[in-house]
Amino acid sequence: MKRRNATKKEPMLLGWRFLTVCGVILFAFVALFARAAWIQVVSPDRLRMEGDLRSLRTAVSSTTRGMIMDRNGEELAVSVPVQAVWADPKQIHEEMSLRKEQAWQALAEVLGVPRETLLARVQDPKRRFVYLQRQVTPAVAEYIRKLRLPGVHLRPEERRFYPTGEINAHLVGMTNIDGAGIEGIERAFNEWLTAQPGERRVRKDRTGRVVEDLGVVSEGREANHIQLTIDQRIQALAYRSLKRASEFHRATSASLVMLDVKTGEVLAMVNTPSFNPNNRGQYQSFRARNRAVTDTYEPGSTLKPLIVVSALENGIIRADSIIDTNPGWVRLGGKRVSDTRNLGAISVETVLQRSSNMGMVRMALQETPEQLLDTLYRFGLGIDSGMGLVGESTGMVPQRRRWSDIEKATLSFGYGVTVTPLQLAQAYAVLANGGVRYPLTIVKRSQPPAGEQVIPRQHADDVLKMMESVIGPGGTARQAAIPGYRVAGKTGTSRKAIAGGYGSDYVGVFAGMAPVSNPRLAMVVVINEPQGDEYYGGQVAAPVFAEVMSGALQLLNIRPDAATEEQFQLAGQEAKRGPHT
Repeated sequence: MKRRNATKKEPMLLGWRFLTVCGVILFAFVALFARAAWIQVVSPDRLRMEGDLRSLRTAVSSTTRGMIMDRNGEELAVSVPVQAVWADPKQIHEEMSLRKEQAWQALAEVLGVPRETLLARVQDPKRRFVYLQRQVTPAVAEYIRKLRLPGVHLRPEERRFYPTGEINAHLVGMTNIDGAGIEGIERAFNEWLTAQPGERRVRKDRTGRVVEDLGVVSEGREANHIQLTIDQRIQALAYRSLKRASEFHRATSASLVMLDVKTGEVLAMVNTPSFNPNNRGQYQSFRARNRAVTDTYEPGSTLKPLIVVSALENGIIRADSIIDTNPGWVRLGGKRVSDTRNLGAISVETVLQRSSNMGMVRMALQETPEQLLDTLYRFGLGIDSGMGLVGESTGMVPQRRRWSDIEKATLSFGYGVTVTPLQLAQAYAVLANGGVRYPLTIVKRSQPPAGEQVIPRQHADDVLKMMESVIGPGGTARQAAIPGYRVAGKTGTSRKAIAGGYGSDYVGVFAGMAPVSNPRLAMVVVINEPQGDEYYGGQVAAPVFAEVMSGALQLLNIRPDAATEEQFQLAGQEAKRGPHT
């Protein structure tokens, strides 16, 4: 009986277990179906977002920074392709590539970095990106590629290269390692030179290959090139001459600016000491300053022609007037103003030729301060040039409610007012151009600018003729003479101001223009703190002017205006014979 009851219970127990298993399986299928329906139909966004995070990427198009060129198209700043070496620390640790000691040692040697330093940068396995070195050459990049170190990658980037090196360093400037301008033209026109990269949305697989292009996110914008007014031939000549003079006289610094008087274009702008922008290890902030526009000086006697123009314009003197400088000195406000010797009664031309302080004082004391300052402003002193160069100074034209006689007197021979070399060059360009002032520019214009008549032409021409005598036998700038050309100019030597007065350091200046018959070029040379026995402008700055101006006149094929017809014929015959005859 017991055996029969047991046999009857076994089929019943097996049927219950079967039904239970089937129910569990059915429930699992229903749950899976419901979950799938929920994810894909009711709430698919989260799953789609998770997938997109793993596959969607933004591809950025490569861009190239615009070139900087001189007026003739010679390249002054270009971008060259290089590579950046970067690492993925997480991938390095996952693939145990740190154990490849020889490969890491080879990588350290080619990068010039200690192996321990490289390994320290990739120690954190949570990081996904770290630079190992920026801007490596293509040859180094190829060597690294052949090492095949897991987790070490290359990415393309650009490096700025300056073919002319230290010659244009202050003017062109430089960029930082990320390609943004930090000095000079590179900084002033950074937005214009910088391209806007385009962006596209793409889908990538696990290995980084693009499997789907989803379209444009943002349109790119190409960079613009800049063509400067600088003539690189003249720029190189000016830098070589200025550097030689600066080193010979052991000057603290020196600057030179040359302008085209007919257009207001800057043809040359150089400074010493300079630096090589291709070697960032040499970069020092004091060397990178463009002193031609940032540093100001008291112009000394180079201001005298402007004061003579003011006296002519206000009827204080005529071009043929005689100025009585007797007894060669005068005491104003307890201070003595004098010439090196008593010149007596002299012409206005002789006042400039001999750089007579007494002659200038006689004129200035008959003018009001407002008349003097108005003339200086019209020449462009005390105002911004409008060129937009980094750190440009406006100089200082004094503004006082009450003026003493000594203050007017010192102003007349260039003390109490400060100017940049660029401002002084513009003032002389106005004199050379018959009183017409053109807006200055460092970027080549597509259309000629409109000039403004700021002083009467007759007065400008009269003073220009007077300044020609400064270069003659009785003048203070005989070393500024150029064979075959008529040259006009003015020397200046000013003591540098210190706390409580003036020190023993000097600034030697020469400003001039050529050729006098039809002026084309105006130039200013400033030698700051020359050492030794020679410190006058006629000794330290005038020779630089003569050398650079002579070369520029020849490079620009400007006809000599002091040569005789016989000399022209001889020159033509020599040209026909050629260099081998």
